[in-house]
Amino acid sequence: MNAFLRVFRGQATCDFVRAWRITLVISVVAVLGSGLALGVRGLDLGFEFEGGTAWSVPVVDVGVAEAREALRPLGLDGARIQLIGQDTLQVQASTADEAGAEAARSALAALAGVEVEEVAVATVGPSWGEEVSGKALRALVFFLVAISLYITVVLRDWRMAAGAVAAVAHDVVLSVGIYAAAGLEVTPATVIAFLTILGFSLYDTVVVFSRMRENTPMVSLAGRMTYADMASLSSNQSLLRTINTSVTTLLPLASLLVIGAWVLGATTLQEFSLALLIGLGIGAYSSLFFATPITVWLNERSPANRALRKRLASSPRPAAEGRSADATGGTAAAGAGAVVFSANHPPRPRRKRRR
Repeated sequence: MNAFLRVFRGQATCDFVRAWRITLVISVVAVLGSGLALGVRGLDLGFEFEGGTAWSVPVVDVGVAEAREALRPLGLDGARIQLIGQDTLQVQASTADEAGAEAARSALAALAGVEVEEVAVATVGPSWGEEVSGKALRALVFFLVAISLYITVVLRDWRMAAGAVAAVAHDVVLSVGIYAAAGLEVTPATVIAFLTILGFSLYDTVVVFSRMRENTPMVSLAGRMTYADMASLSSNQSLLRTINTSVTTLLPLASLLVIGAWVLGATTLQEFSLALLIGLGIGAYSSLFFATPITVWLNERSPANRALRKRLASSPRPAAEGRSADATGGTAAAGAGAVVFSANHPPRPRRKRRR
């Protein structure tokens, strides 16, 4: 309870330096696992990417199992069949010639007890999905270049830009890997959600990096705090804002998934909200536990920061070692090699006046 109150008051004292050693290993293992899932299982591409034929028919008291049995004689029992809402049955098949499409249309009309004209038929070629994928890839490349230039210019540190881009790649690879491992279908709504994830992920990352930029003078001031200690302090100061942003974003998405998709049966909402829910959860993690340690690792390799860390490691350490003061005069965990950096000095004793 005390830890929660400290976070709520903006006085968190998490030892991020120690946590980063663990989270970086977890992230690397997760990325490798995602790559393995993509290589072994691949992505379950939706109807729009693979091409094929789709039928939509209004139904009353007709289920997926009955539709599958009706299509079995036509060799379409393996098609994707789902109820949209309570009154529309949708069937999607990757291959169906003109004669087969008309036969399936008649079978569905007979099953639902409607006229053949009431069964809507749509045919999509695979070139459409390839075009969407190409545009999404170009948008991703343009986005990464633009955000790298922006962070480099505004925060005046190319290492922060490198950390942000690494976090974006981390988020996309993990999100896509989860879809591959779980066998979730990738649709155009999923692709749009993946692109939306990037903006939310970078928002949290830039918030933490902005705080680090403000605290950077602490590293050179009296030379008593390493870059890693400063980054840990900045992460603690940004922790409450990151939690608030993530919770207020994930809760509406969870309600959209539960109410919109599962209760009301809107499958498009399910595809979009599920991808956002997975991606934003990973993005909230990567801002603090992947982008920041990557930036710290790059900065700590500079000669000045290496010399500072070496000097602090060999200097005498006070009894309060391992904690550094935050910007308000409190303390925040700073990791090994840190010393006390106090913003408020203790009051001096008053001298007695002579009478």
